[in-house]
Amino acid sequence: MLVSDRLPGAMLFTGEEGIGKKLFALEIARALNCRTPKDNEACGVCSSCVRIWKLNYPTRDDVDEWTQIIWTNHADVGLVIAPRRVLRVEQMRQIEKEANFRPYEGKARVFLIDEADKLNDASANALLKVLEEPPRTSHLILITARPAMLLPTILSRCQMIRFSPLTPDEIQKHLVKNNIDVKTARLRARAAGGSMGRALSGDLVTFTSQRKAMLKVLNALVLSDDRAQLLRSAEQLNEAQYKEEFEERLDVLETLIRDAWMLSLGVDTSRIVNEDLSAELKEIAQKLDPSCAGDWILQIEDLREQLIVNVNRKITTDSLFLVMAGDVAAGKRPKVR
Repeated sequence: MLVSDRLPGAMLFTGEEGIGKKLFALEIARALNCRTPKDNEACGVCSSCVRIWKLNYPTRDDVDEWTQIIWTNHADVGLVIAPRRVLRVEQMRQIEKEANFRPYEGKARVFLIDEADKLNDASANALLKVLEEPPRTSHLILITARPAMLLPTILSRCQMIRFSPLTPDEIQKHLVKNNIDVKTARLRARAAGGSMGRALSGDLVTFTSQRKAMLKVLNALVLSDDRAQLLRSAEQLNEAQYKEEFEERLDVLETLIRDAWMLSLGVDTSRIVNEDLSAELKEIAQKLDPSCAGDWILQIEDLREQLIVNVNRKITTDSLFLVMAGDVAAGKRPKVR
């Protein structure tokens, strides 16, 4: 599209968190405004390229500052983010206003809308005005890991570009290059779910603690049918100290279920994420009904959807674990092979 000069006025970048969507959007902004492009790509060293790479995030928590366009050091490239879980109407109106100005110094103006799934009906409708007829010299790039949350009217006006998760080998090689030992890099790469950002930011001590807690849940579901333990685990999951880890722990539980599911189907241990727990997971796999595991993953995904509307997490988690236990009690668990 760059080569043919047919880059759309509005694009939607979708894919897992932490796989480089925002960096790629900035790279497009550099390619459009580079002073010495090479084969239609940014050179990366001219003054425009260097300045576009620097986003000037507000230094204070003042909400009014975060509702403004966050400009790079280049006057034609900016970003908006949700200041408090919702992208606002005034932010979209700022983009509409700025998009109608001609570029100040480059060839194109580029506006990034991060976590576009946080558009509500009002802000989405405000954005439609500029999406319907984007000026030729302006480009909007919406970034999200949850495209299904966007209004159909937004989706229909954007060219969607899908970003695939990275492979564990790609992540592991990058981690090793950043001086992380091979064993740790292998575990992080497999637990990252294809996200480089998750692999780099993850605290291995925290991850190990999360995995230990979620393994108790799986043991209680499959091996001991201990509903008291399930309720204790649900209570711990909702304790204040673990508030920020809630979804991460669901990720870990889902990964453990998936690994046990794969082992129950005879998959080699080298292909599971938690390879170092293969002995424990094999024991669980021996008593796990594959259809049960599939249902559990769907139930966890349903819970994720409910989190968007601020449900009571404690009640919802209790319900999730007890429903999962009910699947086993209903006779889905086969005899030990």
